[in-house]
Amino acid sequence: MSDLLIHVDGREEKTPVDTTFLELARRDKNYYDDEILLAKFDNRIMELNKKIPGEGRISLLTGLDHDGQRTYRRSLVFLMEKACFNILYGKNADLFVRHSLGQGYFCELESEDQEVNEDFLKKLKAEMLRLIEMDLPIKKYSIKTREAIKIFHDEGLYNKEKLLRYRTSSNINVYELDGYVDYYYGCMVPSTSYLKVFDLRKYDSGFILQFPYKDLKKPYPFTSYHKLFEAEKSANEWSELLRIPTVGALNDVISSGNSTEMVLMQEALMEQKIGDLAEDIKKKKAKFVLIAGPSSSGKTTFSYRLSIQLRAKGLNPHPLSLDDYYIDRDKILPGKDGKIDLESIDALDIDGFNHDMNELFNGKEIDLPTFNFKTGKREYRGRKMKLMDNDLLVIEGIHGLNERLSSMLPKESKYKIYISDLTQLSIDEHNPLSTTDGRLIRRIVRDARTRGTSARDTIAMWDSVRRGEEKNIFPFQESADSMFNSALIYEMPVLKLYAEPLLMGISEDCPEYCEARRLVKLLDYFLPLPPDAVNNTSLLREFIGGSILNV
Repeated sequence: MSDLLIHVDGREEKTPVDTTFLELARRDKNYYDDEILLAKFDNRIMELNKKIPGEGRISLLTGLDHDGQRTYRRSLVFLMEKACFNILYGKNADLFVRHSLGQGYFCELESEDQEVNEDFLKKLKAEMLRLIEMDLPIKKYSIKTREAIKIFHDEGLYNKEKLLRYRTSSNINVYELDGYVDYYYGCMVPSTSYLKVFDLRKYDSGFILQFPYKDLKKPYPFTSYHKLFEAEKSANEWSELLRIPTVGALNDVISSGNSTEMVLMQEALMEQKIGDLAEDIKKKKAKFVLIAGPSSSGKTTFSYRLSIQLRAKGLNPHPLSLDDYYIDRDKILPGKDGKIDLESIDALDIDGFNHDMNELFNGKEIDLPTFNFKTGKREYRGRKMKLMDNDLLVIEGIHGLNERLSSMLPKESKYKIYISDLTQLSIDEHNPLSTTDGRLIRRIVRDARTRGTSARDTIAMWDSVRRGEEKNIFPFQESADSMFNSALIYEMPVLKLYAEPLLMGISEDCPEYCEARRLVKLLDYFLPLPPDAVNNTSLLREFIGGSILNV
C-alpha cells in the first residue's frame, strides 16, 4: 500500500498508512521547542493515539496552543484525581475542582477524615510524580451512556451522573487511567509522562493546582489574587443559595418548569449587590467611580443600573467615557510594528484627564471633550460640567483601574470597580466552566446582533482581545475597591438559542471551525431556555437585545 502524502505545519511529508499522530509527533519532534500534545487534521482536533485518517493538512500542537493548553490542564486534573484516589482509598473524600485562579485551579477536598494541609499536599504531589514516572497510558473508550451513569453513581460522582442524564446520545467517551474512570469535556494526552510540570500550593480552605504558562518548563509563578478569589467564592455561595452549583442542577430546574423563579431570584440577588455597591460609594463620598473589566462583562448595563441605584440614594451620577480623552489619531506614536495601539493607555490624554478631573474635584466648571471617531480628533461642543455636592462621575473604560490614569486625583475621591463574568457554574465535579468561554459566547451573540459581525470574525479576533486584556486590565484588577460578578446562572441556556446557529454556520474549511465546534459541544450540555422570563433591565439584554436601557 502506498504512503500517505501529508502537509505538516507547512512541510510536505510522506508517511505509511496506519501511522498514528503519536508516531508522527515523535518523528517530527525536533521541529518544535516544546512537547507535542495534540494534533489538528484538516481543521479537526485529534488525540495523538489516533491514526492519521488519510492525506491532508496536519498541525502538531504544544502547550503554547490554546487547545494544547486545555488538553494539558485537563489531563493533569485527571492525574490529580487518580493520585488523590490512591492515597485516600477507603476514606470518605470528594475532590472538587472549583474554578480557575490565575494560571491554576482552586480545588477543595470535602472529607470528614482528611484535612487539606501541607502533609496531604506533599503526599498528593509525590503520588502524582510516581504515576508520571510510570508513564501510564490514558485510554479512551466508548460505553453506553446508561452504563456511565451507573459507574459515576457508584463512585459518588452525582453531579457527573446528573449531567449525563441530559445527554441525548446513547454512547459517550470516557477515559481510564490505571483502572480509574472519568468523563471529560475534551481531549487528553496519551500518557502520564507528558504531565511533568505542575505544582500544588495550600490556599484558603483548599489548594491550587498550578500549571505552566508561556514558559512550559516550569509552573507559572503563583500570585494570590485575594480579591478575585473572594469574588469567586461569593459566586459559589450564590449558586449554593440558588441550589444550582452545576450544569446538571441547572438542567433540572429548566426541565421542571421552575426557571422563571430561578431567573427572578438571580436578578434580585444581582440588584441587591448593585445596591450594596451604591451604598458603599455613598458612604465613602467618592466623586469618581471608575469601572473597568474584560470584554463582554456587561459594563454598559452595569453602569446604568449602578447609576439608578445611586440616584435612589440621593446622589446625582453623570456618565463619562474615557474614549473622549483619546489623543488625536495623527498624534499617537506607532509601535515597533508600525501600527497604532488604540488599547494602550498612552493613546489617552492622561494629563488632560487628570487636569479636568482635578478642576471638577475643586468645584470648577470645565468643558468636556467629545472624541469624533470619524475624524479621529477630539472636539469641544459646549459640554459644560460642574460637580455639585451630590454629583459624581461614573467613568467607564479599559484603563479605569490603572493608577497612571488618575494618579493626580486624591485617593479618597476615587472608587474603583472591577467587573467580570465570573461564572458560578461547574460542568461537574472536575470540570469548571470557563469564564472566558462565557464572555466569548456573549460577544458572539452581541456582535452578530449589533454590529453584523459573524461568529467566525468574532472568534478570529478573540486572541487579540485577550492579549489586550492581559496587558491592560488583569494586572490591575486587585487594585479595585470592589469586584462585581456579572455572571447570570441562567445565561448559557438563553445564549445557546442565539449562539448555536451562528456557530453552526462556520464551515469546516475555516480556521475558526475547531473553536466553533468546541463551543457547540459546550452549549450542548445545557437545555435551552427561552428569553421570555428575562426582564428588560437584565444585564443579559445587553447581549440578546430587548433592553430598555440605552445599551
